[in-house]
Amino acid sequence: MTDMIKDISSSLQKQIDSFKPEFELRDVGTVTAAGDGIARASGLAQVKAQELVQFENGVMGIAFNLERDNVGIIVMGDFSGIDEGMTVRSTGRIASVPVGDAMVGRVVNALGEPVDGKGPIAFTQYRPIERIAPGVIRRKDVDTPVQTGIKGIDALTPVGRGQRELIIGDRQTGKTALAIDTIINQKGKGLLCIYVAIGQKKAAIARTVAILEEHGAMEHTVIVVASADEPAALQYIAPYSGCAIGEEFMETGRDALIVYDDLSKHAWAYRQVSLLLRRPPGREAYPGDLFYLHSRLLERAARLADGYVVVPNSFSGDVAEEKDGQAFSGPLAKHNAEEALKGAKDSKIVRLKDSGGSLTALPIIETLLGDVSAYVPTNVISITDGQIYLEANLFYAGIRPAINAGLSVSRVGGDAQTKAMKQVAGGLRLDMASFRELAAFAQFGSGLDKATQAQLNRGRRLQEILKQPQYAPVALEHEVALIYAGTSGLADNIDIERMNEWEASLVRFLDSSHGDLLKEIREKKALSDELKARLKSAIETFNSTWS
Repeated sequence: MTDMIKDISSSLQKQIDSFKPEFELRDVGTVTAAGDGIARASGLAQVKAQELVQFENGVMGIAFNLERDNVGIIVMGDFSGIDEGMTVRSTGRIASVPVGDAMVGRVVNALGEPVDGKGPIAFTQYRPIERIAPGVIRRKDVDTPVQTGIKGIDALTPVGRGQRELIIGDRQTGKTALAIDTIINQKGKGLLCIYVAIGQKKAAIARTVAILEEHGAMEHTVIVVASADEPAALQYIAPYSGCAIGEEFMETGRDALIVYDDLSKHAWAYRQVSLLLRRPPGREAYPGDLFYLHSRLLERAARLADGYVVVPNSFSGDVAEEKDGQAFSGPLAKHNAEEALKGAKDSKIVRLKDSGGSLTALPIIETLLGDVSAYVPTNVISITDGQIYLEANLFYAGIRPAINAGLSVSRVGGDAQTKAMKQVAGGLRLDMASFRELAAFAQFGSGLDKATQAQLNRGRRLQEILKQPQYAPVALEHEVALIYAGTSGLADNIDIERMNEWEASLVRFLDSSHGDLLKEIREKKALSDELKARLKSAIETFNSTWS
């Protein structure tokens, strides 16, 4: 017993001897006013912009307004317990969120804290939520497609890895459905997804999570939640938090996709906190820097150019930093690294850290009565690389997804399309636009010439082919086969009422009898003359047996 006491006292003495007192300087201020999710504090002389601060009761906030005699703070949590006279201290940490592979498959709030009841997240590091976008030299061309599995998008307005494609339309026209279908279609395609839900009801978010779990899509998805009942401050920072999580994937050489659902509510939240902090209002009471609010977020979506480092053979690992050797970046990085390697003995080339990945953004904007000329929609349209416009009239007419081919555009265009899709869908946009125009004029008269009737008939069938049920993304090879059948006239004689039945039967026939043909299309991603002839023969064979 005596020996045990001696061991314990010896151990305690060692801990006491090894203890080194540490101290750190922190600004401590006093709350002078509080309410409605914001607080003002005096005494925080050295606090930085966007720095996290902590109130006496443990609630966190962000230093938002730095004024001469006080600091405006947006409160990220329950603000009802914050009163005048309470102390608040700086933390020395700029607003940041945890990131890492452990985030995949989880539902987190705007601060990166888990809200799915699955326990803590073993994250690797923090990333600041605000970050300067990659410069021109660090980027490369967008030329690799994101297969959404939605025929109308992949054929008409293709999305590339690193692109920013806006989804815009009135409420209840299928905007979120397009984004969810795209996420579901990325299963097994090496594209990690982040879905940011801003200002939505918790019941709607729970339904989205359930749908993704049902289709096995949560295995490659992170969901960031800032629901309608949370403070406006959390709704304001949620997209930036999601972007920081996506940047971690991008800068470790992987491809990621982020959906902001939606930026209209994000703008409302920013307007709320800005007005409460007495920032001067401008058009529609939004603050003057509303454009910068979204541009600095969406510019962070990019496709990074590969960088390389010439390091000694003794270097272990597949990724190196600039300090580990001679680094090369930019469009000629690989060529320059190979040239440098010729004159370097016992060296090798490895990839430069923070290079080679991509982050694709799908922001969503809600319009009012189709008004795309309002303040927020025009801002985001001018920032993004194209838009998918969903029209309410088409939606109510049963044309779903309700993509308006005339107003929708992808500024990356065919560069972000597989060659096979480009070959079969080259004239589809013009066909659909002219069909809509003819259909409008055809209502006024019955005496149409044969060429016009043929164009209308084909347009109606193409319209049916582009229809698609929700949560049922289509594989690339099936898209190519169906659109080829429509654009080449192989579906012109099918009854319009039976087009859906014909489509499903054709896909089953090709899967069962021409699997090798579909496999070649999937792997080669291009249609040679021989492949095109085989595809045409297969569809004609099927049509001859179709009754």
